[in-house]
Amino acid sequence: MTAPIYLSRLLTDRAMAHLESLGVPVRVGSEAPPSRAELQAGIRGAGAAIVTLTERVDDALLAAAGDGLKVVANVAVGYDNIDVAAATAAGVTVTNTPGVLDRATADHTFALILAATRRVVDGDRFLRTGEPWVWGPRMLVGLDISAGATLGILGYGRIGQAVARRARAFDMTVLATARSRTPGTAEDGVQFVDADTLLAESDVLSVLTPLTPQTRHLIDAAALAKMKPTAYLINTARGGVVDESALITALHAGALRGAALDVFENEPDVDPRLLDAPNLVLTPHIASAGEATRDAMGILAIDNAAAVLAGKPALTPVR
Repeated sequence: MTAPIYLSRLLTDRAMAHLESLGVPVRVGSEAPPSRAELQAGIRGAGAAIVTLTERVDDALLAAAGDGLKVVANVAVGYDNIDVAAATAAGVTVTNTPGVLDRATADHTFALILAATRRVVDGDRFLRTGEPWVWGPRMLVGLDISAGATLGILGYGRIGQAVARRARAFDMTVLATARSRTPGTAEDGVQFVDADTLLAESDVLSVLTPLTPQTRHLIDAAALAKMKPTAYLINTARGGVVDESALITALHAGALRGAALDVFENEPDVDPRLLDAPNLVLTPHIASAGEATRDAMGILAIDNAAAVLAGKPALTPVR
């Protein structure tokens, strides 16, 4: 009997149809995240597991799966929810979904940049109060990003490069840090600088670095203190890269002009202090939530699982 594919959560209709077309046994969870017990029961005896960022895949879960598990396919670019070392030791391939969500994430990053700098959410909230108003030259004035503003990109991978292309269309000066680039060099209109220069010179700082032990709380109180008090912080990477307590303190103190977050340290829990912080735009981890993009993410994860089960190389292994 063919070992089943375990799918921890429902994907889009198109991705689900693609999975069914493989003609292999499938166990499918619900739309909601599985409990730990449900995850262990679902993965037991599976040949492949297709999971999302809400599922923690560690050595205990790998042991619960049994010896037949060949691949864990993550429906995300980031894979900080998976203990890759433990999977490798167990002979399990780990894959992710790079490339297919670059444009959608870059689009949402720019949506948050514009929402924060042009006070879109403030304007919406104001009108909903029903307060009488009349246009005025000092009303809800924000930052003109196309009037010489500098965008700093922390993490110049595929998504960072897509954000840079959009920034150039707004005539922004673009700075970036990247392990593979030397400070003082330039490429495609992007100037590479060291981290301190990036923090000090950015009018808008876009956080796009993966979450690793080295990048956890990379943007902490010390980093925020190096930024301009007129600057904005945008995080569409992983919540743990930003120290939320430090950010809340900075916003209340006026040490930053504003911020926008699509990701949070303890998702799905959101620190209630963020809800009351001034000049802060929040969205619930939806940067990749374009219809075509979510289809492509699910299909790539499924194809990774199918390839490994067929004895072929994974399409996008994480290492």
